[in-house]
Amino acid sequence: MGGAACESADFCIQNFKTLMEKEGIHHLLSGEQKVPLPLGKEKTICLLFSANWSRPCNAFIPQLVQVYNALKESGKELEVIFVSLDRDENGYREHIRGMPWLVVPFDVNLQKIIGNVYEVNQIPSFMPLDVGTKLLAKDAVGLIQDYGADAYPFTKKRQEELKALDAAKRKGGNLNELFANGIDDSFVYGKGGKLSASDLVGKTIGLYFGAHWCPPCRDFTSQLIEAYNDITTNKDQEFEVVFISTDRDFKEFELSISKMPWPAIPFSSKTRQDLCRIFEVKWIPSLIFLGPNGKTISTKGREMVSLYGARGFPFTESKILETSLMKEKDGLPQQVKDSKHEHVLILDMAKAYICDFCKKRGSFWAFSCDVCGYDLHPSCIEETL
Repeated sequence: MGGAACESADFCIQNFKTLMEKEGIHHLLSGEQKVPLPLGKEKTICLLFSANWSRPCNAFIPQLVQVYNALKESGKELEVIFVSLDRDENGYREHIRGMPWLVVPFDVNLQKIIGNVYEVNQIPSFMPLDVGTKLLAKDAVGLIQDYGADAYPFTKKRQEELKALDAAKRKGGNLNELFANGIDDSFVYGKGGKLSASDLVGKTIGLYFGAHWCPPCRDFTSQLIEAYNDITTNKDQEFEVVFISTDRDFKEFELSISKMPWPAIPFSSKTRQDLCRIFEVKWIPSLIFLGPNGKTISTKGREMVSLYGARGFPFTESKILETSLMKEKDGLPQQVKDSKHEHVLILDMAKAYICDFCKKRGSFWAFSCDVCGYDLHPSCIEETL
């Protein structure tokens, strides 16, 4: 047996059963009771490789227990088999305490053999035994961490379906779907009070991903507060920011929102992690803008606010272009006298033109002659009045 890949569920489970029997193991443990090795013909069987000494394992196990219980309660035919990679039996016994699934008896030699057969390179590792072409090729830990019970039955098809749902939410248009998971239709404020998701309909929304432990976030929060206050003092501008915390604990979360004038998704809500995944947030601070119709209009909100502040509202491409052009104009003189041309040249805006000096195409700002139509790029000006 050189690896875990199987052509069918029955064969793969028989492969595991044969391996166990070869090593003299004819039963598994369920609490203190011995149970026969599973046949797996009517259930999805998964191997869990974990150890008590591993922090990632100790963080993953409670999440898996929640997923396992939810799937069993909903009638899903699933069984998990725990294979310990603990170094001693005391660690093993501590680790299996509270596990609701089946457990392989502790045996250091056996755990090495099983780990080698199933090519376990890191833990925690969660492997559906029926890992044929229709199912995940190796490990479902990340899938469970991202989607919880929705990851079942851990197939490639299901993975593709979940990614498609994320893409649809990322594209936007339905705030109820975007904010549906676990927030009781409300957001919280640092100084008390709540906001309903329905109150966001029709507004430009900034999804602000940040954390108190991150110095760049603290700096950007100050910039965003200034822009936010400038925008919201104008009653004609419908704007709201929603904070999505990536803080490490509730105390940090409280520090983050204590001075923020906008609402936040509750720290206890899984929606925080869901939004990070949906919008593929890889670093913080990150600011994503949704338009009044709920659709994503920009994933570069941090740069927009840093460059243009409130002037960039509502942060559409056309508005940012206009704001950028106005900012560029602020650095240019209104007229120049260049040695290359006999007349005074006036700053003007043109959608497209050819510079009469460098012969290259230009757009937007140009220095133009009202007398004869001569045009120069701003970069080609040599002398100003």
